[in-house]
Amino acid sequence: MKLTAVYQQVPEGYIAFVEELPGANTQGATLDEARENLREAVELVMDANRELAGA
Repeated sequence: MKLTAVYQQVPEGYIAFVEELPGANTQGATLDEARENLREAVELVMDANRELAGA
């Protein structure tokens, strides 16, 4: 599965989200931190979606 990660620089650091996965969004002081946080957010959202789907 391919997902589109979007990173935007803001005064506080970076915000990040995945276009195709509502709820997968985060922030970080650095781009690397935002990337790592987004990986974790995607895993959490995917796990929650699997549980809700009964898989």
